[in-house]
Amino acid sequence: MNENGWNTERIDTVESKAFPASVRRAHEERRRLVVPLIGFPGLNLTGCSVKLAQQNYGEHYRVLKAIAEKFRPDAVFPLMDLSVEANAIGRYTVFPKDESATVVRDEFRLDDLIAAEKINISFDARLLSYVETMKLMSIGFPSSIMRGAYVTGPYTLAALLMGADEAAVATVTRPEMLHEVCSFAMAKIQQYVRLMIAAGAQIVCVLEPSAVMLGPDQFEEFSAVYVRRICESCTGSGVSTVYHICGNSMHLVKGMARSGVDALSLDSAEAGVDVAAVAEQLPEDIIIIGNLNPTGSILNGGPSDVANDVSELLEKMKKYQNFVLSTGCDLPQETPEENIMAFMRAGRSYIVS
Repeated sequence: MNENGWNTERIDTVESKAFPASVRRAHEERRRLVVPLIGFPGLNLTGCSVKLAQQNYGEHYRVLKAIAEKFRPDAVFPLMDLSVEANAIGRYTVFPKDESATVVRDEFRLDDLIAAEKINISFDARLLSYVETMKLMSIGFPSSIMRGAYVTGPYTLAALLMGADEAAVATVTRPEMLHEVCSFAMAKIQQYVRLMIAAGAQIVCVLEPSAVMLGPDQFEEFSAVYVRRICESCTGSGVSTVYHICGNSMHLVKGMARSGVDALSLDSAEAGVDVAAVAEQLPEDIIIIGNLNPTGSILNGGPSDVANDVSELLEKMKKYQNFVLSTGCDLPQETPEENIMAFMRAGRSYIVS
C-alpha cells in the first residue's frame, strides 16, 4: 500500500493480464472494449431455460457460444448466479424453470461450519457444471473474446448462509462470529476460483450485492479484506479480478479499489452511480466497467434510444482511458435482441477523441 491506501502490489502484475492489456490497446486504437452482460438474453438464441442452462453445461455453453457468435462482445460471462457456492455446501436451494436459482432462508448455527468445512466443493455436480462450461469456452471461443467467470463475494455468501438481516446486525453485535463465517466463505470461494482459473478463466468477477448496505468501514472489514485474499489467489495466473456491486456503491468505490482488484463493475446512473465521478477518485490503472441502465432504454426503448444513451455515456467518459462500456448489471432475458445489437453497434462505432 502507498500513502493513499492504494494497493501498489497489484500494479506489478497487471502487465501480464489480458484484460488490462486489452483495455490499454483499445484506447491506443481510439476505441472502447464493449462487454454487455447478456447471459440471460442469450437464452433466447437457443431456446434454453434458465434451469437447464444452470444445470447442463453443454446447454450453458451453447448459449454462451451463441452470444459470442451473434454479438461478438470483447468478453463473455456466464449466466449470473449467486447460489452456486451456497448450494455446493448444502444450503437449501430452489431451481425455478425460468428464474435464477435461489438460496432459501434456512436455520443457521455457527456449528454448521464445522461440518461444512469438510465438504470439498470441487466434487459438487452443479459447481462443476460451471467449471466444465468454462473449459468448453476455453476450447471453443476465439482468442479475441475473453472468458469471464462469476463467483459470489465473501460477505454475500455469508449473508446467504446466515440470512441478510442477521449478517447486517452481526457487523455490529457479533463481528467475531461474522468474521468466522466470512473467512469460511472466502476459503470456499478461493477453491472455486482456483477451479475456474485451471479451466481457463481470464477474468474473475466477484459478485458482492449484499455489501451495498454496509458503511465504508464495515465494507473494508467484512468484504474488501477477504476479496483481497481472493485477488492473491489470482496472482501470477494472468487472471484479472473485478468487483461488482449492485445499487449505489459510490460510498464504497475507494474501498473496492483498495482491495487489489483490477476493475470495478458499477451499476447505472439511475441506481445512483456517477462513473465519471468514480473515475476522478481512482488511479488510472483501475478499470471502470459500466454502466448503462439494464432496465432502461435497452429493455423498454428502441434501437435509436439505446444508441443515444450509449453515445451519451461514452462522451461522458471520453477522457478516461480506463473505461469499458458495459451494462450496470445482467440484462433481463426479455431484453430485445435488436436493442443489444444497437448497443454493440454504438459501442463499436465510437471513436475516442
